Amino acid sequence: MDIDIYILDLLAIGILLLTVTLCSGLIARLPLSYAIIYLIVGVFLSPYGLNLIQVRPDANILEKIAELVVLISLFSCGLKMNRPIKFWAWESTARLIGFLMPISIFAVTAVAHWVLGMGWAPAILLGAILAPTDPVLASEVQLYDPGDRDELRFGLTSEGGLNDALAFPFIYFGLHLLEDANWQNWFKQWVAVDLLWAIAAGIVVGFAVAKAIRWIDRSLQRFHTVDGLMEDFVAISTIFISYSLAEIVNGYGFLAVFVAGITMRRRRNQDKSTSQLHFIERLEKLSEIGTILLLGSLLRKEPMLAYATDGILIAVLLLLVVRPLGAWLSTIGLRVHPATRWLYGWFGIRGVGSIYYLAYALGSGLEGRDGEQVSWITFWTIIVSIFLHGVTSTPLMKWYERNVEGNTRLEEDPAQHEQEAESA
Repeated sequence: MDIDIYILDLLAIGILLLTVTLCSGLIARLPLSYAIIYLIVGVFLSPYGLNLIQVRPDANILEKIAELVVLISLFSCGLKMNRPIKFWAWESTARLIGFLMPISIFAVTAVAHWVLGMGWAPAILLGAILAPTDPVLASEVQLYDPGDRDELRFGLTSEGGLNDALAFPFIYFGLHLLEDANWQNWFKQWVAVDLLWAIAAGIVVGFAVAKAIRWIDRSLQRFHTVDGLMEDFVAISTIFISYSLAEIVNGYGFLAVFVAGITMRRRRNQDKSTSQLHFIERLEKLSEIGTILLLGSLLRKEPMLAYATDGILIAVLLLLVVRPLGAWLSTIGLRVHPATRWLYGWFGIRGVGSIYYLAYALGSGLEGRDGEQVSWITFWTIIVSIFLHGVTSTPLMKWYERNVEGNTRLEEDPAQHEQEAESA
């Protein structure tokens, strides 16, 4: 008899989930990330293998899937932020966002334009699409929990939370240039709306929504107790409300969600924040599986080979040259161990954030040969990153924890940090 392909898909995913769960202890000891496993399985389930995943989502559907995954991950990053909002506590983040991200964008743009012959608009879009480090695939190098005070993991986690939002101005710059090559016609509007207003609105909305939800939750607790299981869904509501309201007022919803996570972390009842973090992390793991499986199933031999030279050139340049050197330059004077500075540069993982921005650009005017070239260069970079960082992250972090970690923590008393955070 004929078996519904959907049933076979469920069977395959069920076997995958069971396998990675029961073998998680072994996988954790291997130089192998879960993302590598999901990607390989995705290819195996594609038309090149068992042909079980036959979905070919358009740019809009792919954008919405990636968007939801990134939102969950950004809120998780926000909940892990355990520092007071003071410059000394976020100096590494400021350097990685303020210096390293623009360096990466400009370098990729320059190579795409002058070496690959791309026009300025698609070249800028490629640089912006590949700018975000991925908060979804970087679990091995992120903060374990709000009590983890390591400087390397804090910098990478906060960078992943912020640059997924702050790459948007560069995306809009490229889209404006794609529509109108005379940048003088729209530059002032870009600065006022896409740069200043959208960032400010995202911060304000994220803070206000989280504060309001905290106040409502605390007020209702006086009259009745909320079911502990249902309490975790407050996190989902916070994500959706903060994102939606920020987008309604033309702010950056990604930034609003990250700020909302930080604000929710600063509630006095830390048990609720911890419970929500664990709940969100489980959703994050499930969404990672679906997204990387889908990515693996979307890969096609002909365009992958056609753009192999371009893709590998950009991937190697970005991951092995621009990111490490840019991180070293950006952290000059930062009071951390030299190995921490190099590891900032090494762990520039690209993934779901780039998939989202690619889908957004494809749905907003990037098309034709430019769209195809940018798409397959992006896919090549993500694949190289998944394998490169997936193989090296576990042994490098184990070495770091044994030899360096104790020298990279901030010198201030952690108890003082917690007291300042709670009073913020």
